[in-house]
Amino acid sequence: MTENSELTAGFTELYGNAPEGIWAAPGRVNLIGEYTDFNDGFVMPLALPHTARAAVARRTDGELRLHSTDVPGGVVRLRADELAPHQGHGWAAYPAGVVWALREAGHPVTGADIRLTSTVPTGAGLSSSAALEVVTAFALNDLFELGLSAQELAVIGQRAENVFVGVPCGVMDQMASACCTEGHALYLDTRDLTQRQVPFDLAAAGLRLLVVDTQVKHALGDGAYAERRAGCEAGAAALGIRTLREVPYDGLGAALDTLAAAGVDESVVRCVRHVVGDNERVEQVIALLDAGDVRAAGPVLNAGHASLRDDLRVSCPELDLVVAAANEAGALGARMTGGGFGGSAIVLVEEERADAVAKSVPAAFAAAGYAAPRIFPAVPSAGARRLH
Repeated sequence: MTENSELTAGFTELYGNAPEGIWAAPGRVNLIGEYTDFNDGFVMPLALPHTARAAVARRTDGELRLHSTDVPGGVVRLRADELAPHQGHGWAAYPAGVVWALREAGHPVTGADIRLTSTVPTGAGLSSSAALEVVTAFALNDLFELGLSAQELAVIGQRAENVFVGVPCGVMDQMASACCTEGHALYLDTRDLTQRQVPFDLAAAGLRLLVVDTQVKHALGDGAYAERRAGCEAGAAALGIRTLREVPYDGLGAALDTLAAAGVDESVVRCVRHVVGDNERVEQVIALLDAGDVRAAGPVLNAGHASLRDDLRVSCPELDLVVAAANEAGALGARMTGGGFGGSAIVLVEEERADAVAKSVPAAFAAAGYAAPRIFPAVPSAGARRLH
């Protein structure tokens, strides 16, 4: 039995009728541009082959029934017209938040039966929550004939996470899940949501991009993301601008001088330096990919990690060890990806060095007394779509 037929059979057994279709939405890994999306900056994610899939059928009685094959417990039953932010619901808050956000925007979503399953690793910084939101949004958009674009559905997903779930994320994760295309990285300007698909054919270049999931999640990360966001907003306010996107890279020195003269806290200064620097690093990587020189992006990844570690201070010993061990084993470059404090790092490596790197990192973890990481290739994959 195929995965989709299993999902369909499970749906039918659970709800007593067949689903009207099956949809998929991927997780993502971010090549460069971290903590820039809520600063109206640049990001460059790519979709992973790992997806959340949803079997869905419409309801007209206002009931929302949700089930996940990945979480113990039965069906979560909610009323579409009674959904409100910050009510909990655990994992179900992500798809329920999408229903709430669609209805808040005036779209006639009258309930649904949804069964979800996902291969996106949770807690790894690979946007498993965005995949749940986007697959739900795409399914409901099709079934209720809402006529929303992929970009509009991504914004719905972000609103679900920001307002309904209460996580102050930027729009990158949902845009990546909704809009990425196979064989490309997504160059996204989060200020106006303009985007460009940039060819990123690693195999043709004799390269591999590895994801190293440390399988570590430090509790510090829960509130630290919001702290960093507040630091960025404080920096922008001290500079008299709306967001840090307005600071050009060649104006960074002057901006830092202004902050120093104003006596702004050092943590805020570091936030500003990282965000302006990472926007520039996205531009550098874009130029290198456009020129066909993917290998030269390696040192830019290393510089991005150093900034996340030293300025933003969102790395951790496990992530730093991935980067150090990979580079010692001959990688072209590496950096943590995602929110940090655990989760994953990416490693850009020559194809012939990939196995050596994939052995050296677990060896370094074992020597340090850490549990073995999970390592897999990041293959630029397709965004959200209907499967059946």
